[in-house]
Amino acid sequence: MDQGRPFERIDTITIRGITKRFGETVAVDDVSLEVQGGELLILIGGSGSGKTTTLRMINRLIDPDQGSISINGTAITSIDEIILRKNIGYVIQQIGLFPHMTVRENIGLVPKIEGWSHDRIEERVKELLTLVHLPPEIFMDRYPKELSGGQQQRIGLARALVMDPPLLLMDEPFGALDPLLRRQLQDEFIGIKEDIGRTIVFVTHDINEAFRLGDRIAIMHEGRIVQVGTARDLILSPADPMVAGLVGSDHLYRHLENLTVQDIMRPVSRVCLLQASTSISSAIVLMTDGGEEVAVISDGSSLSGVVWISDLLRGGRLSGTVGSYARSPPILRPDGTALSAISGMKADGDSIALVMNGEELLGIFTPDEVLRRLV
Repeated sequence: MDQGRPFERIDTITIRGITKRFGETVAVDDVSLEVQGGELLILIGGSGSGKTTTLRMINRLIDPDQGSISINGTAITSIDEIILRKNIGYVIQQIGLFPHMTVRENIGLVPKIEGWSHDRIEERVKELLTLVHLPPEIFMDRYPKELSGGQQQRIGLARALVMDPPLLLMDEPFGALDPLLRRQLQDEFIGIKEDIGRTIVFVTHDINEAFRLGDRIAIMHEGRIVQVGTARDLILSPADPMVAGLVGSDHLYRHLENLTVQDIMRPVSRVCLLQASTSISSAIVLMTDGGEEVAVISDGSSLSGVVWISDLLRGGRLSGTVGSYARSPPILRPDGTALSAISGMKADGDSIALVMNGEELLGIFTPDEVLRRLV
């Protein structure tokens, strides 16, 4: 293992049974968690839940009293802590820009210490300012006091990314911003996340921020992990009343009690319809171009089921027709209650249903459509 660059990418971060005490207070209590390479994992909980302490143990700002943390199977305690931190970007709410340094100098400080040439630093600073939507020709020579709060936060992110770390830790980076600016930076960060393609562990206390940004969400309470899952997992199958209250499941179900399947469904005008005779290659192109995960298959005058693009791609062949991949989903009446429909789908493990009025297709009903409409 190259001690200068102990990991080029993140495959897994494995946290096993970590506990951290501060005097008589147990801040983190026997936490186990696995972060998957390339995902944005949210740690969320109230004040004192242990989320920031857990984050700080990943880059060894503090060490656990018990348990272990490994990256790609290598215990982080076997890596020099300074080298470890150089390979992990760290963004905090307070940002910590040096007030006597320009934006160029703040972002380029670590590369300068590492012996990068002036031209290389200049190129990297310009690249990162462009990434965070701050034109270099305007912002490179400004001082922190000349920047707004949102601009300072963007500079903090650029500085964390300057050494191209495979892992990024973010501790409530947008927490001090007003709601409108916070929403704007969240939107920008979604695009930046896709551009950089890095593994990110992100701490927040805002469930809406967690839903907007996270691939998965780990809910912490009193130093423990209560539940880990996607937004859909947490809302539709909360582990306990505390999780249900945090993610708004009670609010969601109250809405569903008063809505019908037709109120929530995706109407047929927004459904991808394919003939059973459509070639697999053509179907993949049509569904990809339309951003569709699923299509409804018609066999002449009747419906023969649905097909998922993941099935077509997994099938490994482009010859043949989509009819051979059609699945038979459940059928729902448009006047049925949304709550009964989603409860039945959960019980049967169904992820999609057709909404039919006799022989007429009205639309499709999915749990994800429910979340998009109501959360």
